[in-house]
Amino acid sequence: MIPWSHIHPLRVPPVLVLFAAAGWILAGGCRSYHVGNQFSFRSDIRTVHVGIFDSDSFRRFTGQRLTEAVIREIELRTPLTITEPALADSYVQGRIIRDTKQVLGENRLDDPRTLSYGWQLEVTWVDRAGVPLMQRQLLRLNDDVTFIPEAGQSLASAEIELIESLARQIVGQMEMPW
Repeated sequence: MIPWSHIHPLRVPPVLVLFAAAGWILAGGCRSYHVGNQFSFRSDIRTVHVGIFDSDSFRRFTGQRLTEAVIREIELRTPLTITEPALADSYVQGRIIRDTKQVLGENRLDDPRTLSYGWQLEVTWVDRAGVPLMQRQLLRLNDDVTFIPEAGQSLASAEIELIESLARQIVGQMEMPW
């Protein structure tokens, strides 16, 4: 076997390669690469207060359940800290405008077999001065889920799925645009 130094006339010492790589990194060679979620969100906003979502629905506690889901999602996916209104840099507020339940399919005895359950929301995220922080000043979300009672699914399980989906969408809108 022929040694590598005899094949390649220009041999670079490994220490020199190590110093060159360290200098490249220190000079900002990896500047465009980021790890973690702190770069997906605004750096000037550190705290947020999530107000209890208002609800025009006749179903009880829908606004509170959505508020809890949004808070969980913010804590899970963002570097923001949830705090009380007096200490917050920003505020998330929302309203459930409408909820719908529709029969999508029936059996021959007119019993519902497949149903759809959906909500329409309005959400805002503003700073202390009232300046909107989302890409759109007023975010309108429509979402619905389908459930089949005969398969063991219920309105309660559909509502949980819907709330989690809407909370993910709200926090997704809090990210900075690309």
